[in-house]
Amino acid sequence: MVNVGGLALAISAAALLGDVSYLSSDLLAGRGTPSPGLDLAARYIALRFRADGLEPVLQGRSSSKNVLAILKGSDPELAGTYVILSAHYDHLGVKSPCDAADCIYNGANDDASGVAAVLEIAADLAARPVKPRRSMLFAAFYGEEKGLAGSWDYVEHPLVPLDKTVAVIELEQLGRTDDIRGPQMRRAAITGYHLSTIGADFAAAGAPFGIKFYDPPHSREYFDRSDNAPFAKAGVPAHCIAVALEFPDYHQPGDKWQKLDYANMAEVVPAIEAGLVSIASQTDPPRWTTRMPVQAAPRVPPD
Repeated sequence: MVNVGGLALAISAAALLGDVSYLSSDLLAGRGTPSPGLDLAARYIALRFRADGLEPVLQGRSSSKNVLAILKGSDPELAGTYVILSAHYDHLGVKSPCDAADCIYNGANDDASGVAAVLEIAADLAARPVKPRRSMLFAAFYGEEKGLAGSWDYVEHPLVPLDKTVAVIELEQLGRTDDIRGPQMRRAAITGYHLSTIGADFAAAGAPFGIKFYDPPHSREYFDRSDNAPFAKAGVPAHCIAVALEFPDYHQPGDKWQKLDYANMAEVVPAIEAGLVSIASQTDPPRWTTRMPVQAAPRVPPD
């Protein structure tokens, strides 16, 4: 439990491990889109939301579904605006035909780690006696590995109006610290850091935790590769947060739950939560600092 400014944030390494180890277990067979394993993951996420007092909503245009839940804000004037916290719960499934000893792409860091963080932050915020001023929408997207299918699906058919959505934070690859650039301890990259005011908001929120949020090399390239991109193209300030942008088992069967650093996750995730609460509590919403090209009519990639 981390205590900052008298506020206890109860997110433990054990809880994060429990979420990741189930979502990336062989039972779920890599959570390909679509697959029975993806369905099991969606059921787990929905049950976790419900257990924490949030009503899950399944949304999609095919057999695969986004799993969504809303936490209403506490301010009568700001509760009609939303901050989205998201992660993708799919991965690459099972290699076929199988010509190796291990054919399951478990996707522990990519992106069971991000889903675990969404679940634990949702649980912590739902348990607080005083909620953030703005409403929060928690989202687990399907099909990120298939052209960002779930997030495009959401942008095309949003649960809450996009013009009332002030920020989107996508969580990716939070569990591995063995980045190819070197160890990444107590720090997290924000893709497109300087494109909006969100990077500075997180940097300020992370400082009391001793967590550094920073602009990574090739930031704009990474910015376009995750589920924040469809929202940004629709005009919503949206970024991705990751600890290891490139790690040795990326998109390989070796991305397993045993290799994650849950102690470091348990330090980074509360700082992410603090950044979200800061954005959700400010009267002025985040804004772009760079003119972003807006795609007027986003299209969902074909199934």
